[in-house]
Amino acid sequence: MKRISLLTVLAAGLFSVSLATAADQTPEGIPADYPLKKCVVSDEPFGGEMGKPVKVTHEGTDVYLCCKACLKDFKKDPAKYTQKVKDAAPKK
Repeated sequence: MKRISLLTVLAAGLFSVSLATAADQTPEGIPADYPLKKCVVSDEPFGGEMGKPVKVTHEGTDVYLCCKACLKDFKKDPAKYTQKVKDAAPKK
């Protein structure tokens, strides 16, 4: 009986560690130090249903979008979206 309880506790512990690790990972293609976890245009999380994130650079600032479809809106007012990234960045 003790053996089953110990195995259950160990399995639960390993499962919770794997969930925490998965939640902390940055989607592929986005640097770990990028200050946002969601697209500045659509507010959708990166790496979701929208596909691979898209990188654009405006006046020296890299901005990551959740998908190619967000490029159209980004291009209408790039300064607005770039400012969101700058505002979210840690102050030096």
